[in-house]
Amino acid sequence: MSAIAAAYGAFDADTGWRMLERMRHRGPDGLDGRALAHAWIGTARLATSDIADPETSAMLGGDASGTWLVGDGEIIHGRRSRPEAAPDRRTTAPDLDAALRLFTESGPQSFPRLWGSFALVIAGDGGTFAAARDVFGIAPLYWAQRDGTVLFASEMKAFDADWRRDVRPFPPGHSWTPEAGLVAFPDPPGRSPVLMQSRAPAETPPEWVLGAVRETLTRAVERRLDAEAPVGILLSGGVDSSIVAAIASRIAAERGVRLPTFSVGMEGCRDLESARAVAQHLRTVHREHVYTANDAIALVPQIIADLEGFDPTLVHSAVPHFLVAELASHHVGVVLAGEGADELFAGYAHFGRHSDAEGLHAELLATLRDMHAGGLQRVDRMAAAHGLEARLPYLDLDVVELAMSLPPAWKLMNARRPAKWLLRRAFAGWLPDDVLWRRKEQFGQGTGMSDVLRTHYGSRVGPQDLAQHAAQVDPPLRTGEELAYYRMFVEALTGIDADRTVVRFAEA
Repeated sequence: MSAIAAAYGAFDADTGWRMLERMRHRGPDGLDGRALAHAWIGTARLATSDIADPETSAMLGGDASGTWLVGDGEIIHGRRSRPEAAPDRRTTAPDLDAALRLFTESGPQSFPRLWGSFALVIAGDGGTFAAARDVFGIAPLYWAQRDGTVLFASEMKAFDADWRRDVRPFPPGHSWTPEAGLVAFPDPPGRSPVLMQSRAPAETPPEWVLGAVRETLTRAVERRLDAEAPVGILLSGGVDSSIVAAIASRIAAERGVRLPTFSVGMEGCRDLESARAVAQHLRTVHREHVYTANDAIALVPQIIADLEGFDPTLVHSAVPHFLVAELASHHVGVVLAGEGADELFAGYAHFGRHSDAEGLHAELLATLRDMHAGGLQRVDRMAAAHGLEARLPYLDLDVVELAMSLPPAWKLMNARRPAKWLLRRAFAGWLPDDVLWRRKEQFGQGTGMSDVLRTHYGSRVGPQDLAQHAAQVDPPLRTGEELAYYRMFVEALTGIDADRTVVRFAEA
């Protein structure tokens, strides 16, 4: 995880440095920037693998042709086919080397070939300029355009006040160049189910399918354990993060080490109890933090400023996520999280309303498309606030491709098959049954946050106040709690157009 700040067109370098300073939390290992005739490009870098000599540049990846790159995220392609860096190249990671080499060879057409989570900006002395973001938007990127100048940054707070009204999310799965404008990547994997179409919905998947799910997810976890910085697991106690922890702990045991796991919650909450049981079963080095309702309430203004959102559902889950990231940051530099499993294997309760497979698959695709501004934003911002890099094995493209190619009828919920039945079956025996088959709860519910925050902040705004001010955004603010959060958002991110930058869930 690092911070990107860049501009194409007329630009004052001092503005670029200000943008980086506002995102220093994302990249505590060094700031660097470079002015070109037509552009400015800079980064605040977090070192997690192949850490460069501290005496060399903290940024970029420059080559003999005068082409420079700043990047955020994790490009698995760089590990699959690591290029040898040229002697005159200053580089910080094989990921960026691979991306820069491919761009030098093929131009913007190379971006869809990159495998992983990334946001990239490339600029060259000869006038070259390009930006790109991965297909799911795991790595954040925002942009703003005005009077022939285009600005890019990893977070909205980076932009100067006079630019904020123009800030928009850079669309996932797209690239931009001055010549071609905004260009979409090919469709991401899994648009259409293609496997086992002859099987009836009630049939049990063959063992090779369950084996493929296990093997593919195991490979994804193994790839994300590749870091020179210490790696840990954010363990909520739910099935998704527990499966990641089970896989990672087996890999770590083969290497002769015990992985650290981290969990948080209020005293007596279900998530803490379940996480303790999982950690004991897996023999991880487990740490936890017990916080009070007052601790959580006091954190909310900071959470909203870091989150860059005000949807109550996100805020409820962001508070424990902030605290567990803070705990982990004292011990590791990279964390694995369970985000993405619900979107691939139909884990949310509202998916249970579907009785036809086609409708369920369509909603899963829509949820994957939109999660960059929901759960993925929460994971990124809460980790970034503490200088952590969060990695998401479930959103490895191999895992996505396999999961979305399976018959969606196997993901329908019924009395015999609870949510994520297919994923749970694939990992039978890896975890205690009471964990493996635990009912899905939102992170904010399992940690006790939802009731605490809803009660406290909902009581601060009366019905008349809500009626008078609800229409400040579209659709109107729905509860007193949401209006309280919106006011904190406006104070922290003055000038940002919430209608165009903030996703809100159907129920507040």
